[in-house]
Amino acid sequence: MAYDEELADRIRLLIKPGPELSERKMFGGLAFLIGGNMAVAASGQGGLLVRVDRAESDRLLANEFVEPMVMGGREMVGWLRVTPEAADDDTVLREWVDRGVGYARSLPPKKK
Repeated sequence: MAYDEELADRIRLLIKPGPELSERKMFGGLAFLIGGNMAVAASGQGGLLVRVDRAESDRLLANEFVEPMVMGGREMVGWLRVTPEAADDDTVLREWVDRGVGYARSLPPKKK
């Protein structure tokens, strides 16, 4: 399944453009990176992938529309999947994009 291009466009509108922002196809979707660190992605499996502080993962998983990101059969702590239904809501999408972007901005930029 290809990523949802409409969702990717909605994410673009929410992220403030700047030289530190880039896009890259990753995880079967389209990832938005800040300083080389992934913040959010329009997932190839539907919905949104969000990078969060590992210490907050369990608390955020209490949301009914949030699941752990699983890759290669392994749960990736600090990476969450927001369901497509939840990502359809503009307010929910903004909340999760802001959370992912805020976390990515707190990380040191990756060297090119």
